[in-house]
Amino acid sequence: MAVTMLDVANKAGVSKSTVSRVLNGKNIVRPELVSRVFEAIKDTGYRPNILAQSLSSRQTNFIGFVIANVLFDGPYFSSLMYHAASFCEDSGHQLVMTDGKRSKVEERHAINFLLDMCCTGIIIYPKYLNDKELASIISNADIPIMVINHDIEELPQYAITTDHYQSAVKMMEYIVGQGHKHIAIIRGNVCSGTDKQRYQAYRDVLAKYHLPYQCEREQQGNWTLEGGYLAAQRLLETSVQVTAVLACNDDMAIGASKAFKKAGLSLPEEMSVVGFDNSNVGEYLSPSLTSVNIPLKALTQKAILNILGEHEKAVAIDTSASIIFRESVHQMMTE
Repeated sequence: MAVTMLDVANKAGVSKSTVSRVLNGKNIVRPELVSRVFEAIKDTGYRPNILAQSLSSRQTNFIGFVIANVLFDGPYFSSLMYHAASFCEDSGHQLVMTDGKRSKVEERHAINFLLDMCCTGIIIYPKYLNDKELASIISNADIPIMVINHDIEELPQYAITTDHYQSAVKMMEYIVGQGHKHIAIIRGNVCSGTDKQRYQAYRDVLAKYHLPYQCEREQQGNWTLEGGYLAAQRLLETSVQVTAVLACNDDMAIGASKAFKKAGLSLPEEMSVVGFDNSNVGEYLSPSLTSVNIPLKALTQKAILNILGEHEKAVAIDTSASIIFRESVHQMMTE
């Protein structure tokens, strides 16, 4: 039979309410009684039912995180979860992750699960729910819900983002500044807001500098290593000239680089490649990968500070992206 709080109280010779106050950290209990209660807990092997306590008090030290399982793979999201867990620990909270799975309904169920657990707040990295649906969920919740990497037009204060368009513009202008005129792009997923911003930056910079756009220079990589590899192979099969590739994340850039090397091209002299995310492995490639650093640490910290009500500290955090210049872009000879 499971040990109950009443068993602990009887063992310690105190009331059940005293045990409850000790477990909840109330400082109104005399030190000698606190010692007796903890000794009784040790002797009986009692484990408090945290969820039951939370349902009673309507609060926990949990911070929820909703993310769809199709996004789990890769260094970008492992870094995101690492920073979220670290900041939760620093603030005395426990990170609880739920799976948004593969649909709007399942993503909403994951959010509702965390609401039922009486979390202090929830972070959402949405895959399926749109901004209006997210705004409705946020408005109807009685705890703070922050959304990462997705704009919420109706409630912008609950969206923690970085400017993917401007960072892609800066990367494109750097490539152009190195003398490249024949630039291809490997896109992630056309339904992704991040992808759309980076693609628009690609097209806008080409137009700004009167550089040619050809549809053959636009390939899909679906955010994966294999996708980048296959996209580069398709690019090589076309007859269009390409000297540089803007891959919309590091995984695709790495996959593309392998395909180019396998085809006998010298990197970066014959093909320059850049990415986004600044994943750890990029620094150790040969040539090392020039990439846009997405400030995942700042994004997650800002979200958690807002959940905890520390808005002034949150406002002070800069979530701008920056380029990490390495070796993967060749400077072309000027004509």
